[in-house]
Formats: sequence, C-alpha cells, structure tokens
Amino acid sequence: MEIPVVKLIECPRDAMQGIETFIPTEVKVKYLNGLLKVGFDTIDIGSFVSPKAIPQLADTAELLDRIDLEGTMSKLLVIVANERGAEAAMQQKRVSYLGYPFSISETFQQRNTNTSIDGSWARTANIAELAQKAGKELVVYISMAFGNPYGDPWNAEVALHWTDRLVKELGVRIIALSDTVGVAKPDDIRSMFEALIPAMPGVEFGAHLHCGPDNWKVKTQAAWDAGCRRFDGAIKGYGGCPMAEDELVGNLQTELFVRDLEERGIRTGVDLELLDGSVIEAGSVFPS
Repeated sequence: MEIPVVKLIECPRDAMQGIETFIPTEVKVKYLNGLLKVGFDTIDIGSFVSPKAIPQLADTAELLDRIDLEGTMSKLLVIVANERGAEAAMQQKRVSYLGYPFSISETFQQRNTNTSIDGSWARTANIAELAQKAGKELVVYISMAFGNPYGDPWNAEVALHWTDRLVKELGVRIIALSDTVGVAKPDDIRSMFEALIPAMPGVEFGAHLHCGPDNWKVKTQAAWDAGCRRFDGAIKGYGGCPMAEDELVGNLQTELFVRDLEERGIRTGVDLELLDGSVIEAGSVFPS
C-alpha cells in the first residue's frame, strides 16, 4: 500500500457541534463507523467540553465506546478546552490526540474557553504535561490565525510568536493554523506557512480552513504551495465554530478537496467509493 502524500483529518465533530437539534447517538455511531473505513489519517470525533457549551457532543464518551475500530487505520482526536476535559479524554484508550484551541484573539479566547490568552497559555502547558504522561499527542489549533472579526490586534508576527513558544517551551509537534471565521486571504495563508514550515522542520503544520464553494480551492492551493501537507475538512462542508459568530462559516468540503488531489495525481489514501458512501450517509445525519 502506497503511503499517502497528504494527511487528511475528517472532522465530524466540527460538522456536528453547531447543530441545535440533537443527533441521536446511534445515528452518529453509524456515520462514524463509515468514516472509519474511508482511509482518513485521523477522525476528529468529539470533544470533552461542558455539555452546556456544546450539548451536541455530550455523548462523546459513549461514541468512543460504541464505534467499531476493527480494520481501521484512522487515529482518533478529541477537542478539550481545559484541564478537566483533558483528564477525561486521557481515560479514553482509543484516543491518540488531544486538540486544544489556542486563540491569538483575546476576544475569541474568552468566548471559546472562558479565559484570557495568558490563562490559555497556562492551560496549554498543563494539558501538554497531562498528554505526555498519558502517552497522547497534543495538537494545538491556532484559532484566528489569519485575523479576527472583533478588531483585536493581529499580524503574522503575533501568530509566529505564539507558535514559536508552543514548540520551544512546550514541545508541541503538531500545530494547525485555523481560519476560524473564514477571513483568511490566500496571500496570508501562503506567507504564514512559508514562514513557519522552514523555520520549524520538526513540526507538522496543518491547515484548518473554514471556507465555501467559492474560495476553498484558492485557500487550499495557497497552503499546499507553501508546503502544508495536513488538512482538516468535513464532508459536504458542514459546520464551523458556534462560539465565533452567529452564522457558521462552513468547513473545507472533504469530497471536493479529495477529488481535486486525486485528479492531480496526489495520493490521499482515501477509498473514493467509500467516501461517496459517507457523503450519501451524511444526508441522513445532518439537517438539510
């Protein structure tokens, strides 16, 4: 079997989290079992956060117990927002990665995790230590990496400063730059990855791009041209961050991106027939 050139992270967690009507757990299990067969490197499957904040994901522990991992090569990632969530996630033997959203926008950090950037840094350090002790890897998402809608100060140097600290002080080895509300311009995406990837060769940088049918291609191409080989997406482009704005921006549409890569001769490791099946199944999972 050929090793994929690109790492694809499918994010049903991100797709589901902003949906107000609770999706039955058995429906989620069926959908996730299908995704686990497709060939994604990682499935962002759920989160250990307050059910008051994200009620849709209150059944994450049950999902982890019920999904079928036989025959899958996909690893599992869950999002945590504080040490309590990290401690809960560490009890899950099936989970390989803990994801933490570290925002470089003060306003969004308060909205998303109810703390300041300085408070979030302390949390990140604690979670990194907990993850290391549990034999799990921490994935840090740089939220609002390309700007924010709140008027908070932003420039590339801010993102570079915090990324450098994450790597050198906490030993983080996977960092995803997040276009949380879809404001990133292709030139900003390209310049950010061009600055980071050569400077930190031991780090795996990913792109978590919120985008739509009109701009996903230029955004992903900018990241690809700059050397990024790790991409988050969600089937049919569902989702976005409910803590950022009232209207969900949408995720990179997985099936479009995969087809584009395959047509260009780039190995994705994805079974296209099974991917098509999951796209069809998504229609019965998500409200139209």
